Amino acid sequence: MGSTRLKAKQEKGEEKPKKEEKKEKPKVERKEQEIRQIVRVIGTDLDGAKSLRMSLTKVKGIGFSMSNAICNVTGFNPRMKLGDLNEQQLQKVEDVIKNPANYGMPVWIFNRRHDLATGADLHLSGPDFDITRKFDIQRMIDLKTYKGGRHMLGLPARGQRTRSKFRGGRSVGVLRKGAKIQAAAAGTETKKEEKPKAPAAKEEKK
Repeated sequence: MGSTRLKAKQEKGEEKPKKEEKKEKPKVERKEQEIRQIVRVIGTDLDGAKSLRMSLTKVKGIGFSMSNAICNVTGFNPRMKLGDLNEQQLQKVEDVIKNPANYGMPVWIFNRRHDLATGADLHLSGPDFDITRKFDIQRMIDLKTYKGGRHMLGLPARGQRTRSKFRGGRSVGVLRKGAKIQAAAAGTETKKEEKPKAPAAKEEKK
């Protein structure tokens, strides 16, 4: 027992070899790319923090299918953030949106086929989409078609029922209890104000 304790003390007394000090690697300064919060595409302000595929759907005239097609044609990752794109890449995206036929996109994906004026297959987006839609509605109104008349009256033009929907902006016959009480109180106040005053007693003639 005694010999083992002495050996243990001697081992403790011996200096342990120092570990080799780790060489510190020089820190490489990485400049984080500033992500633009607002990116303007086709006259529309988009959120730069969202993915490319989702943010493009906020532009009028572009849905999920068109957004996926744009990502495939340009070769950009659909999950990358819109704010990471540089100016050249954004110009390429806008060019694909304006001229999708030049990049081999199928015709069935366009939103305006057989245009009335030119007969060409087009894809409208952004402000052009709203302007063309207004002109089409005005054309139907001028021609006095059934759909034009429904648009003029602000009613649905595709055969929907109008009993329970599309009733905005019209007077409703049923009033709630609180509204009835307020209307009754207002009516009584007006009646009190309208009561004629008692005629003053005529002065006796001398």
